[in-house]
Amino acid sequence: MQLRDLVLGATPLAADRTTPGIITPKGVLTRADVRNEVDLLAASARVIAPPGGRIAILADNRPEVVALLLAIPAAGRIAVPLNTRLTSSELLHQLDHAGGVALVGTGAELERAQPAIAAAATLETTVGIDAGVGDISLSTLTAAPASGEPHPSTDDDPAWIIYTSGTTGQPKGVILTARSLGAAVGTTAASRPLAPDDTYLYPFPLYHVSAYNVLHALARQRPVVLPRQFDVDEIADLSAAHRVTAVSLAPTMLRMVLDHPAATDGRLATWRTVAYGAAPMPPALLAEAAEVLGVEFAQGYGMTELSGNAVFLPPEAHRAGLAGEERLLRAAGWPADGVELRVIDTAGEVVPAGEPGEITIRARQVCAGYWDDPEATARTIRGGWLHTGDLGTIDDDGLLTVVDRLKDIIVTGGENVASREVEEVLEPHAAVARVAVVGLPDERWGEAVTAAIVLRPGTDADPDDVVAELTGLAAAHLAGFKVPKRIELVRELPVNAGGKVMKVELRRRLLLPPG
Repeated sequence: MQLRDLVLGATPLAADRTTPGIITPKGVLTRADVRNEVDLLAASARVIAPPGGRIAILADNRPEVVALLLAIPAAGRIAVPLNTRLTSSELLHQLDHAGGVALVGTGAELERAQPAIAAAATLETTVGIDAGVGDISLSTLTAAPASGEPHPSTDDDPAWIIYTSGTTGQPKGVILTARSLGAAVGTTAASRPLAPDDTYLYPFPLYHVSAYNVLHALARQRPVVLPRQFDVDEIADLSAAHRVTAVSLAPTMLRMVLDHPAATDGRLATWRTVAYGAAPMPPALLAEAAEVLGVEFAQGYGMTELSGNAVFLPPEAHRAGLAGEERLLRAAGWPADGVELRVIDTAGEVVPAGEPGEITIRARQVCAGYWDDPEATARTIRGGWLHTGDLGTIDDDGLLTVVDRLKDIIVTGGENVASREVEEVLEPHAAVARVAVVGLPDERWGEAVTAAIVLRPGTDADPDDVVAELTGLAAAHLAGFKVPKRIELVRELPVNAGGKVMKVELRRRLLLPPG
């Protein structure tokens, strides 16, 4: 089934003409409006790219972007959503690597990307979402749609190419298909369903794999509230105006919500469920949010290579965790039906329950590989099993706990230290808003455990006192070799669109000379 039909239905319903589809600060599009936009854009995609051609998207969150993500595959072309935060050289690398023949973007983004546009080897056309920009405007294209049928495609043809965040190295282009995305939507519908009266707010960028949550909501015939970007005031106003009940947030987003007047001024009163993923949620943050916002929590564990989430921790597990069963708050959850989960050692053997190893997953939602990178594909997907690069354990009852990224294991003095373990000890300190732990080169130890700390807004504690307290806290709870040898107070942590700390960039920043 085509992605368009999976999300909007193969046959239009009479109710589509009045049922909200996408809600933005500028107004409401019905499901019929969305369907019409998708079909017009599919026809336009056939004009600007040949069958199988890659059409890149560079824009903030807009209904047109949602429509493009469905329309481009419907035309037998491949959508390549690009991170709007990339530098010009990074954009150029991804445009060239994907072989993009067309770039659709907003005026601001196309202007910023001009150096990359001028240098891109395969790029032939730029299309402006805004009027008066690009080689041609989107409205001009859709006003005179091409004739003819869409190029025949199968469920296993590439639909999207999404570049990984680069949290551990050079971004790679992950190939997602209608089959893999459809499977991820089905997995989430079964494991973390939206209620018949839910209205879902999506605050992440649409170039992130978490955009599959928008597909899920639309496939469930639930309205999607789509702010241009993450802004607590705008999200609170939209929530109040449209009675938002379900929202996805990264930990850093939830912290910002709780630190904002909107947390207690009534605009978020209709929220019922906060879904999270991308990064672990500190237990203290969950407890605070449960008390202040009165919401339930649902966690999903996944990644771009899984087309979304595959492992889920439901609200009842969070309730039990907040009531004292702490292991649940450290866990990622249980695999969804149809998802096979193993933890293996370096020889590829399954490890005993409770022992750490690499998390591997086999499911229909596993990606088709990496674009133009057969070696990385062969390393990552073996015998149908996705090797996640995450270190984890599986309990006797099948509960998965993510210990760390394999590449985030710090080897200091011959001992392995999981950065996540150190972060969990430092996070509860009253002055700490966010923490990330990495290993930095050290002549004596090989790597030195190093913590970067963002202080909570309004903290008036002396920085030296905070560092001393954090060192003492770590020493009281961790073996000596795990205690950070260096604690740096920073204004912010480098994070990607999904809220994950980009530890490669953090290491680079921490290695820069002072000043």
